[in-house]
Amino acid sequence: MFARIRRLFNLFFNRSRKINNEPLNRVSLIVIILIDIFILVNVFTGLDDISRWHLSPGEAYPCYAQWQSYRTENDKDKDYGIIRQSLRYDNSNQPSQKQIYQQTETDRLGKVSPICLQYAEYQDKINIPQNQQDIKTIDNKQAQITNLTQANNRIRAQYDSTLLEKIAGQSREQSINQVGAEKAKQELDKNNLNIAQLRKEISNLKNALILKPESSSFIAFLQNSEQFGKLEQGYKQASFWYPSIQLAFQSLFLLPLIFAALFVHQFSLRRNYGLIALISWHLLVIFFIPLILKIFEFLQVGAIFQFVFNIIRAIFGSLLFLVSYVYILLIPLIGFGVIKFFQKIVLNPKLQAVNRIQKSRCVKCAKRIRQNDAYCPHCGYYQYVECHNCHELTYKHLPHCKSCGSLQDAGEL
Repeated sequence: MFARIRRLFNLFFNRSRKINNEPLNRVSLIVIILIDIFILVNVFTGLDDISRWHLSPGEAYPCYAQWQSYRTENDKDKDYGIIRQSLRYDNSNQPSQKQIYQQTETDRLGKVSPICLQYAEYQDKINIPQNQQDIKTIDNKQAQITNLTQANNRIRAQYDSTLLEKIAGQSREQSINQVGAEKAKQELDKNNLNIAQLRKEISNLKNALILKPESSSFIAFLQNSEQFGKLEQGYKQASFWYPSIQLAFQSLFLLPLIFAALFVHQFSLRRNYGLIALISWHLLVIFFIPLILKIFEFLQVGAIFQFVFNIIRAIFGSLLFLVSYVYILLIPLIGFGVIKFFQKIVLNPKLQAVNRIQKSRCVKCAKRIRQNDAYCPHCGYYQYVECHNCHELTYKHLPHCKSCGSLQDAGEL
């Protein structure tokens, strides 16, 4: 097994740095590496672009996060908070919230959830100048409360100091504070009354804003458990399938490149176009690298991972670290299966030998040779093996002897 892997690595590196079995000079090798880096960067850029072609769960259900936060919030002011988030101070030259959601669909696959579009319609009804002015008024009053609170903190610090001076019998002329104890107390009481009045006004403005018809309709919509249940189900389903959709589009981007590079490589090998064969081989490797990475990424976060995760959670409860054990076992098994597939199917020397011998090519390097050549003039590989039955020479890797037709031993193949 290890000997086969070593031969594959040797074959890989020989193909990557040789033209017609001659090693590249340093300048040519540097140029090839720079080309590889440039193409690899553009391949990943293209993969990123095409992976965004389909709407993500957050884009298809743009209201889910905000709605879920509202439902899990325990703050008594959560109704006012969600209304405030729906208001924009300056929307004269801006599209409506529904139009913003719909613009996401432009030149992309997928549709925005109709429930989120309905959610946006409620937000647009709330987002009117009168409500915006109410929010500004509330903010201004809240700023006044902040200023009064800060003033109280400063006065309270001076009040405590002057009170100590008074207890100690120190005269007012010797005091380091600008405000006397009596006056400080009066200022504190006055500011506290103003703060209480401002808070009452803010509370009234909030209640008035919440009780408006457009706000009440929006709150009633948010509290509709059936609508949110449909939204949540759609979001979770989209999140489950999105990695698979991304992998499908990324494969759609990579597979034509891989097949084109493979075709050019095979064609250049048959025509002995050494430089084209080398460049197409490098392209083939470059196109395979992101495909393998994306497959492993999909296995880690995609539908298969979610399926395994759900099974382990159902069986073992909170012992979710067992997912790592499953992947530690699963990934090497998959890798072993891929290696065996390429060894037995794609790179099987027996299957390759049949096609190459029929076309008068070297069994090893696939270069064209004359029919009776015992050694390949390109790589020096010996083409024949002695038949164990008639002791005549027959082709390597073919199941039967060309002279007597006897079945060859597996060890000689």
